[in-house]
Order: sequence, then C-alpha cells, then structure tokens
Amino acid sequence: MWSRLPWGEKLRAELGSPRRARRLGSSPRSRVWRAELSGAPVVVKQLIDGPQAAERYAREVAALQLASRVDPPVVPMLLGADAGERVLVLEYLAHQAPRDDWLVDYAAALARLHAAAGADAAGTLPTWSGPTQEDADSFLRLARTLGVVMPAGARTDVDGLVNRLSRAQGHALLHGDPCPGNDIHTSNGVRFVDFEQAAAGNGLVELAYLRIGFPTCWCATAPAPDVLNAAETAYRTAWRDASGTEVQGDLTDACAGWLLRGDALVQRAQRGTVDHLGEIPDRDWKWGTATARQRLVHRLRVVSQMTAGSGELKDLGRLAAAMRESMLTRWPALRPLPLRRP
Repeated sequence: MWSRLPWGEKLRAELGSPRRARRLGSSPRSRVWRAELSGAPVVVKQLIDGPQAAERYAREVAALQLASRVDPPVVPMLLGADAGERVLVLEYLAHQAPRDDWLVDYAAALARLHAAAGADAAGTLPTWSGPTQEDADSFLRLARTLGVVMPAGARTDVDGLVNRLSRAQGHALLHGDPCPGNDIHTSNGVRFVDFEQAAAGNGLVELAYLRIGFPTCWCATAPAPDVLNAAETAYRTAWRDASGTEVQGDLTDACAGWLLRGDALVQRAQRGTVDHLGEIPDRDWKWGTATARQRLVHRLRVVSQMTAGSGELKDLGRLAAAMRESMLTRWPALRPLPLRRP
C-alpha cells in the first residue's frame, strides 16, 4: 500500500499524495517503489540505514542535479527529494530491450553524462580514487601464488601506475557503477540510474569498462573488436561535441588500474587477501570462483595486449600474459566472456 511509502509532509506538500504504490526489486542498500502522482508513474527510492547512507544519498542527488543539465537527457528527472528520509522521487522510464549494438549508444550517453560536470562543479562530488598500494601488493601476491616468474620491472611498473592514477586530473561526472542494469534503454536514448557512488574524475576510468569487462558489475561482456572500436569512437565523438575538447588521459592506464583493483578480482573478507587460489571458498570470490577466474583471465588478456610494446607498462604486460597462461593451464575449462549482455 502507498501508506508504507516513506512519504512525509515535505513531499506531500510539494508533489501531492501518491497512489498505486508497489515495491520493486532493488539492491540491499535501498528500497524502491513504483507509484502514481496525478496519474503519471514515478519511481520512489529510499536509501536505507547503513554505512555512509547519508553520503550515498548526497552523491546521488548531486549527480542527478548535475546531469539534469544534459539535453537530450541522460538521467531520469528528479521530481522531489527528502533528505531527512533519504528519499528521491524520479521520473519513471520504460525500459526497452537493448539493441545488438547497444554498446555504441551506451558509450555516447556515458560521454555526455561525463561532460555534464565542468570546472564549475568542483567540490560537488568526492574525487574518484584509484587503486591503492594495498591493491598493488595483493595483485603481485596473486602472481606469486600462480607461480609466475616476476619480470624485473613489474614492481616498478605497478608502483608507477598507482602513482599516476592517484594524480590523474579530471572533473567528469563519473557514475561510479555504470553497469548493465543501471542503464535504461528508452525510445529517446540511454538514461543512467543509481548514482550512489558518483564521483568526479577522468572519464576514461569508466570508458575502460568496455574493454576490461565491466569490473563492478554482476555481468561482464567482451564485445567483438568492431563493436568495441565503434563504441569507443562514439564516446570520444560525443565527449568532443559536448565539451569542445578531446578526451585526455591514457586508456591503457585506466584498464590496467582496474586489473589491480581488489574489488575487480575478489570480494575481500575483512582485511583478507588472496593467499591460495585453489583454497579460496566460493563465498570469498565476488561472483563465485569460476566466474571470477573467467573475468580475471579476460582482464589479464586485455592488459597484456594493450601494453605490448609500451615502455611504461611493458613488464606489467609481460606479467599479465604469464598470469593468464598459468590460469588457463590450471583451469583449462575456463571460457571467454560472452560477447553480449544477458
């Protein structure tokens, strides 16, 4: 019933009384309803109590307000908000099945989202943070666990990468989790939802999702090269049209950074690290052991190919290739990531 909605006097005074409310599926961090206001469908989202709930709410509101400046739209309209209850009221968007080449439309929309924040938005959102030294150490321990001989310059490559990414400049509006499921395909283009992890940074860290396999997502894909190239071209074109500038930064660094990120490899338990691949129970892998290995093999392949001949990351690329070969030898049944989203 609509009375179970967290709909206080503030929203009632601004928007009226909702009707025909029903719960929708959502992440454990939120509750979501579809309801009607004056006969029009809306979405009501509440960020529930938990770690950083107030911060996640503030990020989502700030990101939606910044992105509302984009035309054609790339987010649903924010109709109302109640900070006290951490509630947002959003335009309802009907989702359509993505086209086979959905990645091209997605990439163009992602670029226009990123371009929504300019230098004038400084301080509105937290700054994106890249892989840490702990991530680097964990990744190199993983290589040793696999029995891989460490190239002489691998440690230097990894440390240099962490340092460069920590100093990367950019004020793009980053979604924070731009995954299939957080994109709504409509007759008027792609819109993004769920900005609880939004940040400011260099858009390449999210363009890298296309090559590296959507590292924060429940599903991952490895698009065909022609689709991937078309999508990356669409991103760069849309960014240039929206911002008047060229995309700045190094896509290879961005992809290699996701290889190092601990949350891109395993679900850490407390302060846990990877000690022995063969003895890690399924619950310690973010998507189950087989799927996590499948994703890691993909990322290792991508980074080894992108760094071939690269002076700064040459030895990291050699290490990645050796780790991939070791994993395929240990687990020969591993399959490539699917070409298309589920």
